[in-house]
Amino acid sequence: MFNIVLVEPEIPQNTGNIARTCAATGSNLILVGKLGFKTDDRYLKRAGLDYWKHVNVIYKESFEEFLSETDLSKVFFFSKKANNNYSHPEYKKGDFLVFGRETYGLPDEIIQKYSNKCYKIPTKNVRSLNLSTSAAIVLYEALRQNDFQLN
Repeated sequence: MFNIVLVEPEIPQNTGNIARTCAATGSNLILVGKLGFKTDDRYLKRAGLDYWKHVNVIYKESFEEFLSETDLSKVFFFSKKANNNYSHPEYKKGDFLVFGRETYGLPDEIIQKYSNKCYKIPTKNVRSLNLSTSAAIVLYEALRQNDFQLN
């Protein structure tokens, strides 16, 4: 269906929650670069509950490796520093929805290099939303645009 890409996620509970969302939607979870936790972390497992068997988790050593193996036309980046609204692109099955670390987001060089492919979720009175909340908002917008077809 879709691909949720987390670049160097730091908090196991967020990744676990995102894994559960991936299980619910049939989406892939791609973990890129150095993780801020071990994949056998009890908090990661607890947040994902018993849904891990329903998630296709893919590991990439680096962001460069991810990009070299991915059609850039299918990649969308999400950052509070972006200018465009997340609901503007037309999402299609197989697209890659890329999110950065909880404490910093995507590196500035990615945002600058791919500014035309960067989108934000509008907020008021807070610096940013929780990573798992942000991933779910964008993923469900993509699903809405595709009539919630989960196959």
